[in-house]
Amino acid sequence: MTDLRFLVLGSAAGGGLPQWNCNCSNCAAARDPSFEIIPQTQSSLAVSLDGETWALFNASPDIRQQIQQTPQLHPKTLRHSPIRSVIITNADVDHIGGLLTIREKQAFDLFSTAAIGTVLDANPVFRVLNPAFVQRHSIRLDEVFSPLAGMEARIFAVPGKVALFLEEGEPELGLEGEQTIGVEFLANSKRAYYIPGCATLPDWLCERIRGADLVFFDGTVFTDDEMIRVGTGTKTGQRMGHMPIIGDDHSGSLDVLSQLDIGRMVYVHINNTNPIWRDGPERDAVTAAGFEVGHDGMEIDLA
Repeated sequence: MTDLRFLVLGSAAGGGLPQWNCNCSNCAAARDPSFEIIPQTQSSLAVSLDGETWALFNASPDIRQQIQQTPQLHPKTLRHSPIRSVIITNADVDHIGGLLTIREKQAFDLFSTAAIGTVLDANPVFRVLNPAFVQRHSIRLDEVFSPLAGMEARIFAVPGKVALFLEEGEPELGLEGEQTIGVEFLANSKRAYYIPGCATLPDWLCERIRGADLVFFDGTVFTDDEMIRVGTGTKTGQRMGHMPIIGDDHSGSLDVLSQLDIGRMVYVHINNTNPIWRDGPERDAVTAAGFEVGHDGMEIDLA
């Protein structure tokens, strides 16, 4: 079979839900089993064509837990993994930290842009990925590559910024290059996209994803000043490289994406402060537009 199968391993932004040092209303509720909010791990997506071999898009620091709670990713023999490849969409810690967990001499292919690969090369801790087992591949923007046998994918630049730990002074926001990428999947005339980090939706990007069968999109913050209003931070969503779901003059991702005839829209990479985690007017606005709030364990078979 060659149907695209998607499995959300982690739907939360960096820090997860609850975040270890946060007691905002969402995090407090996620710690209390009597509340409706279910804990969520940090951003990662698994994709397969046959349900037997899988490609991971981003290696979350929570990857050990994600594998443990996902039977499809369990070893089938004494030493084995169904994970054949890992693809990194940016160099944020919440997308590369898990590489240190999957270091136990298990063969897989590691794909990234040259810019992201340079970040990994510059940090000697990633040398624990034994090159005798982990084959590195540098992929170019708009180049078709195969993260799994028979699977075609293509990466493309999306507006973003360098990873937080690479910032020196005020970073360039909305930077388009190899630092932040989206992924396009093609199979059986179906078209799907994974864009967990995105600062804006310019016209060219809208046209690229218009009419897609499925899009996983950056849902980090509901409003640009969310973290400031909640009291958990001093940065806006834009300053962190993330487009708000609701913006001034219908400029948020909800309004923009609603105009693009996308078959199925799923928000992922959702910050712990985002009110769409719970019932209320914000979540109602998202679901009324036909969008879905991603969650750990969410499965979509794009037959």
